[in-house]
Amino acid sequence: MGLDIYAGTLTRYYTQNWKTAVQQFGEAHGIPVQIIRANPEEHPADEAEVLERVTEWRKHILNGLGITEPPLWNEDANQTPYYTDKPDWDGITALQLFVLAKMFGEPVPETISKNADLTEFPLYQARQAYLKQHNEPVSILEGCGWWVPLDEPAIFSYVLPNFEEGLLATVGTLKRELNAINALSWNATSEEIASWRNTEGYPYDGTVQMNGDISIQEKHTVYDTVSLAKFAFSILWEAADFAMQHGVVVLYDF
Repeated sequence: MGLDIYAGTLTRYYTQNWKTAVQQFGEAHGIPVQIIRANPEEHPADEAEVLERVTEWRKHILNGLGITEPPLWNEDANQTPYYTDKPDWDGITALQLFVLAKMFGEPVPETISKNADLTEFPLYQARQAYLKQHNEPVSILEGCGWWVPLDEPAIFSYVLPNFEEGLLATVGTLKRELNAINALSWNATSEEIASWRNTEGYPYDGTVQMNGDISIQEKHTVYDTVSLAKFAFSILWEAADFAMQHGVVVLYDF
């Protein structure tokens, strides 16, 4: 189990015509990988049916946001490229904790424990109190898991194509947030940010388990908060850049 990120067409996403970062790693190294999904009852859907559903869903999103000019939001081809990676829950939590510390001018906790609960940190409680006085949502802090490829700033609740309700935002919103975080802290170039995917993050032992997880040595139950935040930031940065031309960004819990 873990948190993956996908960017691309929803047609490809719902027909499961894509491979996770772990699957790609396994294939590249001749390691068999079995993916166990959070909802194992879900099966690849019919492409024509999915295309019809997501096209209608896209129309309602655009109408709801008052967008009349056709955006570059492609859902017509299932063979378009896609992006995927695995920030995992700890990576996203580390990034959220880092952002909260910067927002409130507090020191960033040096370490974060494996499976840490963001809601248990005083910084999270401070954020909730702040939101009661100010309507200033931030998509990566509010539990948003979907970003649609539009530039207009927006965060909204809506029914997803699988009929579950979710919190969504636009890719433009995500990019603005990431730019603000970078300006608030690192002022890194795009090249530097891209490099964090390989230089920061989890201390892997390099083995892949049969359920698709890249195993982490048992002794590594505490991580460097800033390093893990940079790792997750790099992945979101690349996904946002990719998505504006190629489709929706989805955080997917396997």
